[in-house]
Amino acid sequence: MNKIAFYDAKSYDRTWFDRAGPRAGLTLLYLETRLTPDTAVLARGCDAVCAFVNDDLGARTLSVLAENGVRAAALRCAGYNNVDLAAAAANGIRVFRVPAYSPASVAEHAMALLLTLTRRTHRAFTRTRERNFSLEGLVGMNLENKTVGVVGTGKVGLRFAGMAAGFGARVIASDPEPKWGAGIEYTRLDELIRRSDVISLHCPLTPSTYHLLGRSAFHQMRDGVVIVNTSRGALIDSEALLDNVKSGKVGAAGLDVYEEEADVFYEDVSSRVMRDDTLNLLLSQPNVLVTSHQAFLTQEALQAIAETTAENLRKFFAGEASENELHARDPQPV
Repeated sequence: MNKIAFYDAKSYDRTWFDRAGPRAGLTLLYLETRLTPDTAVLARGCDAVCAFVNDDLGARTLSVLAENGVRAAALRCAGYNNVDLAAAAANGIRVFRVPAYSPASVAEHAMALLLTLTRRTHRAFTRTRERNFSLEGLVGMNLENKTVGVVGTGKVGLRFAGMAAGFGARVIASDPEPKWGAGIEYTRLDELIRRSDVISLHCPLTPSTYHLLGRSAFHQMRDGVVIVNTSRGALIDSEALLDNVKSGKVGAAGLDVYEEEADVFYEDVSSRVMRDDTLNLLLSQPNVLVTSHQAFLTQEALQAIAETTAENLRKFFAGEASENELHARDPQPV
């Protein structure tokens, strides 16, 4: 049995990895701590590590892992902006990911954020629990006949676009590699930003998409635009978003990700003073809805993640090729 150091382990991870791991010949060492240069030494004696979106697989971490005998890193996620692929190759560590586990899970969560904000059900829920049944301040917005701009039309973006079209919205999209047969109107990003009543982000974080929605982009948007982000936090300049929420330029924002989420998301910090003033102020706005990177969190997605991750490692140890392996020549996200 090959031994795997499983970082940032949660109970919902164990449910599925306890089944998939042994079937793939893996012994899992569950660690609650995140993977960092300081905690990498905990993988000593393990053949590989299993990491998640907020784990640090930078050059320093990878060097420590290699010194302690680790030969592979299996990401139980699709994004890999937290991995230095060149450093991994230099240290002889092979890297694998789960490119597509459940597009429906993420797309449905994005739609849930959007519908919650446009129909103000989060505010209604809070009111009625306090026996306040007033409708004042709860006037919503139909999606029908609105223009929904989808940035990135991979598997998740296409699912979300289909859902929006099902509500009667006009869907436009921007993607460097358009899916012309999908029946979607493609346009330039700047035009999408100007035309859209709703903008939903479904693209990876790369040097070219860092702060894709920054001050210039917000300036071009329609008044009252709704922003949804279930991809990566740094696609949005958080301070610019806050300023535009406060000014009323942004009518609502649904965020499942945040650019400085690493020390907050996935943890209970309710008894701590949170020093991130931008996040504190975003959370205080009635038209901002923040969830803690949970768009992937369905039974179906968790099962697919566990099975694909375990299979990636099984193939590695068996000397078989895997289409899910990342290489130094692959585009390096930021």
